[in-house]
Amino acid sequence: MPAISFQSVSKTFPAKSAGAQPLKALNDVSFDIAEGEFFGLLGPNGAGKTTLISILAGLSKATEGRVLVHGHDVQTDYVHARRMLGVVPQELVFDPFFSVREALRFQSGYFGVQKNDAWIDELLAHLGLSDKANANMRQLSGGMKRRVLVAQALVHKPRVIVLDEPTAGVDVELRQTLWQFIAKLNREGHTVLLTTHYLEEAEALCGRLAMLKQGRVLALASTSELLKSASSNVLRFKLDGQLPPELAAKARITGRIVQFPANDALEIETYLAAVRQAGLIAEDIEIRKADLEDVFLDVMAEGKL
Repeated sequence: MPAISFQSVSKTFPAKSAGAQPLKALNDVSFDIAEGEFFGLLGPNGAGKTTLISILAGLSKATEGRVLVHGHDVQTDYVHARRMLGVVPQELVFDPFFSVREALRFQSGYFGVQKNDAWIDELLAHLGLSDKANANMRQLSGGMKRRVLVAQALVHKPRVIVLDEPTAGVDVELRQTLWQFIAKLNREGHTVLLTTHYLEEAEALCGRLAMLKQGRVLALASTSELLKSASSNVLRFKLDGQLPPELAAKARITGRIVQFPANDALEIETYLAAVRQAGLIAEDIEIRKADLEDVFLDVMAEGKL
């Protein structure tokens, strides 16, 4: 039995004004996540990732289709499905009147869990919150509040952990601390569903990935298979100056860094010769293997693998 099963899930939002068209946020999304998987859900803003997670968490209702958590329908058997889920949302939502420990005790109570201070202490230690246990939530920085959200999601020891952009806008220390802890829980058998814009995180952590665009699944495969699907290596260099438009159209440019897909030595030399002919100098030249970001951009551009 899958840990999570999305079965022909569609979601349409009503038109916001007269004459406007309804918005189809999800269009016949179907895939299963096996128990114990570390699964990544990727896509640009507006792809439908958060809508799908909202339906999974019971916060939104699918227009069509079903979602099951360990066989429990999130709509018709909500209580059992929700108990198995621990969801870390994008938004920083907190109660300003409680200390960190009080917030975790109240969250435990929502799931009927009592006398779990030992587990709360373990969560606080793993997430670097031990010295903040008695601090009021209002006193915490944004990064510390994010850590508390993670602790709240895990306080009832859910079998399935859902992380919706958990490291957005947080420091490197928290990212490392969080991933070490989540990876430990995954090794112990917890299923993890992650959405992130940090593709290096997805490549390092996720065994399998789904890529969404405009509510449709464009790619669904293991991370290694997706990386193997990349058709070329990448020529990367730094440049002061602007590439001619016909050359720039083939490149991925980030500040001074220019990257071209390169299948062989002849193609590499062709690009470098064109740069020289434009009166520009390429610096710090390197050839690297395509990474998940390259695959992601290819999939989004082509609409298919």
